[in-house]
Amino acid sequence: MSKNPTAKPPPSHAGAHYMTPQGHAVLEKELYWLLHDERPKIVDIVSWAAGNGDRSENGDYIYNKKRLREIDRRARYLTKKLENTKVVDPRQQQNLDRVYFGATVIYAKEDDTEVSVTLVGVDEADFDQGKINWLSPVGKALLKAEEGDTVKVRTDEGIEEVEVVEISYPLD
Repeated sequence: MSKNPTAKPPPSHAGAHYMTPQGHAVLEKELYWLLHDERPKIVDIVSWAAGNGDRSENGDYIYNKKRLREIDRRARYLTKKLENTKVVDPRQQQNLDRVYFGATVIYAKEDDTEVSVTLVGVDEADFDQGKINWLSPVGKALLKAEEGDTVKVRTDEGIEEVEVVEISYPLD
């Protein structure tokens, strides 16, 4: 029996992208905007510019054709990302005394400074807002830790120990 060389392997759990409901909604909103607002507007401009004659020197045509490709690329990316996303609502987490996806964690560094982070999906990470990728070195180190645990985080400078001070999940 020969295998089909074009057959794709079944999707694995490792291929799933975890995301909070808020992060999922942001990506859905962006996809909707691209497909229903931005793309039609750019298509109209490309059609108008194409009617103006020589396309090789038509700046409106060249620029907007490029913009159209960028929109289509981003829309394909978002569509694929949303298809492979597992939405995890932190409000529904069980075992709230441990760090899991969606947890907000306050941890103390070796220099006694405290840092507050929320573990979110890859596309939601924004360190300025205290949201870190759950697959980042800090995120991985904190997973399954309890208050009072000391975990080791691999940094550019080496291994740093941090202590979990507080774990919380959104209530509503």
